[in-house]
Amino acid sequence: MKLTIATTFLALVATSAFAADAVQDVPAAPVAAAPAFTWSGPYLGIDGGASWLNGDFSAGGASDSQDFNGGVFGAFAGYNFQFDNNIVVGIEGNLEYNWNEEEALGADVGTDWAGAVRGRVGYAFDRALLYGAAGWTATRGYVDLPGSDKETETFNGYTVGAGVDFAITNNIFARGEYRYNDFGEKDILGVDVDLNQHELKFGIGVKF
Repeated sequence: MKLTIATTFLALVATSAFAADAVQDVPAAPVAAAPAFTWSGPYLGIDGGASWLNGDFSAGGASDSQDFNGGVFGAFAGYNFQFDNNIVVGIEGNLEYNWNEEEALGADVGTDWAGAVRGRVGYAFDRALLYGAAGWTATRGYVDLPGSDKETETFNGYTVGAGVDFAITNNIFARGEYRYNDFGEKDILGVDVDLNQHELKFGIGVKF
């Protein structure tokens, strides 16, 4: 009986040791590294801020210059591609509305809708993207003379600017941007109108 008990005890000890060795020999599952953040992909958002529009007007030998300061609000959408060296290139379009009507040469003058298509080049410091942008821009300007119908014209020109996008999460980013728009020159109801604008805008976007 004693021999049987001893044999059984030794067998249990050997089995436990073997099981412990087997557990120790099982390789640990590798921990997957978190994917690096990238700015590549489509995105869209909204932005708003302040605008400072300067207009030069001339008609019948008279001339005037006015500053049209007001608010601006709109939306943007684009696509980025980030290279391995952290250079980011992309294209972006935006549409916005301006509130900036003033009086010049006895008429109410201003702009309302504006838009742009721009190329962007930047450098990514992880979640911060510093960029410059330039491209084509257009706005709808109008002149409203007393006793006459309101006349509108589409101005076309160029835009340049710079800004920073900062990723709050992997999909949400905040934006601050300065932009200069030269909308060119048009004749509206016999009034020669030349427009250029400075904008300072802040926004929030979603990256997909």
